[in-house]
Amino acid sequence: MQHTIDLLKFYDEVTIIDEPLDIDLEIPHLAYAEVKKKDGGKALLFTKPVDSKSGKHFDTPVLMNLFGSYKRTELLFGRSVEGVADEITNLLHMKPPASLKDKFGMLGDLFSLKNVFPKRLKGEGACQEVKYLGDAADLYDLPILTTWEQDGGPFITMGQVYTQSLNGEMANLGMYRLQVYDKNHLGMHWQIHKDASHFFDQYQRAGQKMPVSIAIGGDPLYTWCATAPLPYGVNELLLYGFVKKENARTVKSLTTPLYIPEDVDFVIEGWLDPSEMKIEGPFGDHTGYYTLEDPYPVLEVSAITHKKDPVYLATVVGKPPLEDKYMGWGTERVFLPLLKTNAPDLIDYHMPENGVFHNLILAKMQPLYKGHAKQFMHVFWGAGQMSFVKHALFVDENAPDLTDYAKLVPHILNRFEPSKLFISEGIVDALDHSSPEELVGGKLGVDATGKVVAHHVELLEDAALLEEVQKAVAEATALKQYMRETASPITVISIDKSRPVRECFDLLEPLKKHLSIVIFVDTVGNDLDNAYMLVWRVVNNMDAQRDVFIADTLVGVNGTNKNAIDGFDRRWPDDVTCTPSVVEGLKQKKLWDLDVELEDKYRL
Repeated sequence: MQHTIDLLKFYDEVTIIDEPLDIDLEIPHLAYAEVKKKDGGKALLFTKPVDSKSGKHFDTPVLMNLFGSYKRTELLFGRSVEGVADEITNLLHMKPPASLKDKFGMLGDLFSLKNVFPKRLKGEGACQEVKYLGDAADLYDLPILTTWEQDGGPFITMGQVYTQSLNGEMANLGMYRLQVYDKNHLGMHWQIHKDASHFFDQYQRAGQKMPVSIAIGGDPLYTWCATAPLPYGVNELLLYGFVKKENARTVKSLTTPLYIPEDVDFVIEGWLDPSEMKIEGPFGDHTGYYTLEDPYPVLEVSAITHKKDPVYLATVVGKPPLEDKYMGWGTERVFLPLLKTNAPDLIDYHMPENGVFHNLILAKMQPLYKGHAKQFMHVFWGAGQMSFVKHALFVDENAPDLTDYAKLVPHILNRFEPSKLFISEGIVDALDHSSPEELVGGKLGVDATGKVVAHHVELLEDAALLEEVQKAVAEATALKQYMRETASPITVISIDKSRPVRECFDLLEPLKKHLSIVIFVDTVGNDLDNAYMLVWRVVNNMDAQRDVFIADTLVGVNGTNKNAIDGFDRRWPDDVTCTPSVVEGLKQKKLWDLDVELEDKYRL
């Protein structure tokens, strides 16, 4: 970690903040603003974190926004992210050598794989220079942050969680948020679909306690690997070795049988009693909404160890764009070759940041036969973590680059037909709040691989169209049309909802000559001129089975917050927003320097 900070200083990629700042809201709020600057801002090193509630001053600095730009992400990889993907492609397509030169080339590729497997060292590592065992271990000695006003408490947000199967044959490295309950208990928020949760099931059936070791810091690539969507049973430290071209050097934890990298900054060791569950949350999450309370396993801490001069690594999650945008970009690029093994005619894919990963994916493919795109939808919705994706839009090889939204969106809308929508059902992320029931919800696929369609919408100006809409739907308060030049313009209507949105949609049928795609959003909390946040809102709020309406050539989407009017009986969470008094305090200290236009754009 110290090497990383030196690297960031060399490239002018870190800002040192020596002003004492509170681990309760102040530090994370400032990091939240920083990453929203152009190109992700800089990494922030807070040298004097304090806890105003207890009066404690910490010697341990807090590092945030580490991965928060494309440049920093590649610096931390130590090489081109695309180059890693190319190497994986070469390995997957390795052929028998046809010449002596090919044989030597293959030997070089295979020889490099010797660095993939983690090394187990004897003795202790740098991460165990300072030890606190048993009751001496105190989580409150770490500058663990409370990020949002409604959070259930302090949370560890960049923890590398090391676990193993009951028989010890499989090891896993994952990243799960960890709530601090007291000085020696943590809530383990691993969702039911995750590998660590599968291991936990084994211990639960056997009636045995489960060992867990949590590392913080060290080589930043450990942290990225913890987020990697590798197949079940594959140790993520293998990916570390592949990317770094050197083995991860691990040592045994002091009080659990688990091995952790010897150079991490902190290690928190402990055991889970499978019979004990406790309410975890709420927590402002990367969806931009709060994740509600739920019971999760509890870790009883048995030891805390750290380096002599550790650095506490943390991140902040909330409304996009955030640090996970850049970490996700690395994942997206590296795992494209592996996704192609199940979908060989896939050319590229992209997860827009305001789709918060699992809510929206764009994919480019080479369609070879009728229904090919629909086949790909099934592949995506059945492939590991890709199965959490709610909405997938497919284009063919002639489409613009998937990141060139200004060209891509008209391309899609000029090929859009209601008959090419595919609505299904499948698993959804535990963080999804819009599905009628937890963990299962609607999926929407859009096949835009066809030819340009000849829809003819009789366009009206926004004011004239709003006047007509309000005659039919009294709840409508404002209206904006997007992509009017395309075959399928998008009309966004804000409403003060007083009845099911489906009824409002049905009342628009007489106006269908003026409409193609209609999206309803709430008046409160939305700006119809802010397309970036409208995308974020709608893909968060919709469940395709409930919220997509089709009437001949007219398509409607209900992007409003759901309540009893919609027959929705789950609790709807609040948006994640900054605490105004904290922002004002940071401005008075002349630390908050985010442009007001960006504050408004990203709905802080």
